[in-house]
Amino acid sequence: MRLLLIAALCLCAQGQDTPAKTAPAPESKGMPPRASAAEYQSSAQAGSITVAADFDEHSVPTADGTFSTEDYVVVEAALFGPAGARIQLTPSDFSLRINDKKSPQASQPYELVAHSLKDPSWAPPEKEKGSGTSLSSGKKDNGEPPPAPVHMPIQMQLAMEQRVKSAVMLGGDRALPQAGLLFFEYHGKGKTIHSVELIYTGAAGKATLTLQ
Repeated sequence: MRLLLIAALCLCAQGQDTPAKTAPAPESKGMPPRASAAEYQSSAQAGSITVAADFDEHSVPTADGTFSTEDYVVVEAALFGPAGARIQLTPSDFSLRINDKKSPQASQPYELVAHSLKDPSWAPPEKEKGSGTSLSSGKKDNGEPPPAPVHMPIQMQLAMEQRVKSAVMLGGDRALPQAGLLFFEYHGKGKTIHSVELIYTGAAGKATLTLQ
């Protein structure tokens, strides 16, 4: 009887040590694609895949609001294919030719863009009460140096960055349709851009989209 009890206790301990099986994590979806490629500004064929895109200049559209960046221009791109199609995708599959430049701009990772993001709906206080200092103009009535610039609260900054990060073009083996934001370094104003071509060179082939 004692031996049977010891064996039962051992079996129970082994069951507790066995890690529980967990369901695989769901695949990240990124930005939701539109109903079809026809809903984008331009589209082109790359093999059996249709590449579509909008040019947003310095605006950064997301499902939770539109932000901006002065250092980059933004393209909202999408890929469509036959039912059940998948594709090996990376943001570096895309480049942008601005104003007929010989060498197109390479797509930049989100991590480089994050520090330049701005929320147009937020503005620093216009004036500190009773200080005689206008924070927007940077001038002080008594001639003293202006105060340090007022930054967006860190909680708002982190929330904005997370919203934009969730909208970027994802990489890896992806089910189609797939959509997301692409970023290209450009410090000029939007009005200085006269022509834009998005170039896709990836697993599906090559396509060039005229966006402006």
